[in-house]
Amino acid sequence: MTRALHITMMILVVLPALCSCRAISSFLSDDEVVAAVGQDRLYRSDIDKVIPKGLPQEDSARMVARYIDSWASEHVYLRIAEEQLSKSEKDVSRELEDYRKSLLKYRYEQLYVNERLDTSVTQENIEDYYLAHQDKFVLARPIVKARFLNIDEQSPILPAIRKRMASDDANDLVEADSMAFSAALKFTSWDDKWIDATVLAKEYMADYQQVLAKLNKGWIESVDTVGYMRLTYVSELMSAGKVAPLDYCSENIRDIIISARKQELIMNLERDLLNDARENGQFVIY
Repeated sequence: MTRALHITMMILVVLPALCSCRAISSFLSDDEVVAAVGQDRLYRSDIDKVIPKGLPQEDSARMVARYIDSWASEHVYLRIAEEQLSKSEKDVSRELEDYRKSLLKYRYEQLYVNERLDTSVTQENIEDYYLAHQDKFVLARPIVKARFLNIDEQSPILPAIRKRMASDDANDLVEADSMAFSAALKFTSWDDKWIDATVLAKEYMADYQQVLAKLNKGWIESVDTVGYMRLTYVSELMSAGKVAPLDYCSENIRDIIISARKQELIMNLERDLLNDARENGQFVIY
């Protein structure tokens, strides 16, 4: 019997009994054992641990069915693997030991680093790194500062909101937000921070290049098939290929600095452990 045929027959024997929500309901009410694959058993208590309380009966039954199918599939595969693989292929002791060693090493590194890592990064640290590594911050895509509105094209207050969206006055922007709250589907302002052009493009469900191609005197307009307008006022735009401004890079630089400190700690730890082992006679090269 081929392996594929063997698997198919096993699944045909096991899974049909698991596909009916009515059968599942009967299992849950009549017996502690919900499903079985060979000698392996799935109990009602196992189900109770993963199914949230308070679900409607139909939703709960569907979730139980999916969980049982997943459980059965895993055990069917394991049984087939046990039968079909050779003794040497089933011997995973070396892989388990390698994984255990790797996991222990990782956990100790995390403990060591967490106790010693300096996570404070000053603005001066960020500025120094930025000036020394400007080649790392060349923009792959344009970035913008913008205000976005999604509103009925026929809304009577659209002209008033539009006027305030293009204003540099903070009070006008607050008014635009307030007016949009009552009349628009969405009003979002990114006027105080740079965003990747792809973030804006998601609002149009289009490619960022297509969106920016519609930019005209600071405005991007698009009306959908049901009469809703997606309207953006772009207050600032920086093209791809330019060095990104410091405020756009700051969080990334902070992460880079902390990551470098972490790697330095780990490298020093490895060096110190080896030196200590040599001095104590635990590490000897013959």
